[in-house]
Amino acid sequence: MPNSIPTPSPQVSLGALRDMLRERNPLAAIGAFHRGHGDIFQINLPTFKPIVMIGPTANRFVLVESKDSLLWRPEGDPVAQLLRHGILVEDGERHDELRRLMSPALHKKRLGAYVETMVARTDQICDTWVEGQPLDMLVEMRKVALLILLDTLFNMDFTPELERLWKPVLRLLQFISPGIWILWKNAPRPGYAAPRKLMDEYLYGVIRERRTMQTDIDDLLGILLNANMDDDLIRDQLLTMIVAGHDTCTTLLAWALYILGKHPEIVQGIQYEVDSVLGDTPPNADNIEHLTYVGQVIDETLRLFPPLPMGMRSVAQDTEFNGCPVPHGKRVMYSMYHTHRDEKLWPDPLKFDPERFAPGQSHDYYHYIPFGGGKRMCIGAAYALVETKVVLARLFQKFEFTLIKDRVHAHLAVTMEPRPGVMMAVRKRSNYG
Repeated sequence: MPNSIPTPSPQVSLGALRDMLRERNPLAAIGAFHRGHGDIFQINLPTFKPIVMIGPTANRFVLVESKDSLLWRPEGDPVAQLLRHGILVEDGERHDELRRLMSPALHKKRLGAYVETMVARTDQICDTWVEGQPLDMLVEMRKVALLILLDTLFNMDFTPELERLWKPVLRLLQFISPGIWILWKNAPRPGYAAPRKLMDEYLYGVIRERRTMQTDIDDLLGILLNANMDDDLIRDQLLTMIVAGHDTCTTLLAWALYILGKHPEIVQGIQYEVDSVLGDTPPNADNIEHLTYVGQVIDETLRLFPPLPMGMRSVAQDTEFNGCPVPHGKRVMYSMYHTHRDEKLWPDPLKFDPERFAPGQSHDYYHYIPFGGGKRMCIGAAYALVETKVVLARLFQKFEFTLIKDRVHAHLAVTMEPRPGVMMAVRKRSNYG
């Protein structure tokens, strides 16, 4: 006889509400449900009743074992409305075809060619900083990530558009962030048409301009054009990469700077490695391979603060998990955030400890999935890791950072952001240059 999926009891629900209010984050409620009811339970809100699965077995089930029964595309959700047929919201052969087409531009073999641009765009933003002036690193890293992504993948200088399109980009991120639409599908959501129109005009203009250039630039935009896609489908891929691609790196860098601001002893380790490996030489394709400790810091940041803390799927055909029925039409959620913080898998899980990822350490694949896994693993995972390493190395090569406000909370937007921001004072290092 199939097992029934528990729904949170009144006592557990009350504790979850207290945790959520204290931490200002619904992930705290999911954690309370997990502690109270185990690795599978069902949220029981009036119009939102997803089945939640947590842990390595759940990750393997969603990402590999039942990948054909669990679909990504959220028909009717704002994310599908905005991205239309972008790679992120496609399933099956359509997704696989787009992935095969786009992967060469994001392959590890290509990433070394992007490093010089990543350094230049980081320096461009850093050159605007006034020493000692408080800066929100969530904002500053978003500027860096946008400029890097547009330059490396589309061969475009976004600088002239940064001020004009800054608010439209943020509004579109807000449009697809978790909100009232999850509970009320048809909730009025005014104020998004104009930002979307501005971004579409910009992207279609970029596509038309490249078509008229009659050049064979071997970047992601060139690959899409050479595949004889129509402008609408190219627009969908460009917007998907802009929205998902830059925001992942933005939040990863912001969280890394926040956590390093609280751990000066780890900063010393980074600065020692950067000074030893780089000296006064900017990061390049060869020397970043030797920034081992910087990589460990990034990996540990991803463990505690994965940019996408939970994933969601739609059940396309009846299946089961741990003896529990998972019927067609249900939504399934799985949580990398809670897996990464499970004390059964990670000793002292809330401690920030880059030594977990020191050379020689190994972790079960499904214990650590900051970029998902299986055939739908984030197409830009390797790109994001290289970009983050390059930017962090360059920042700590040139500057010292002091955290001004050490209280932030995790906010569920498109990615998990540190709010209200990461306020830091910046000072040039005396031994640089």
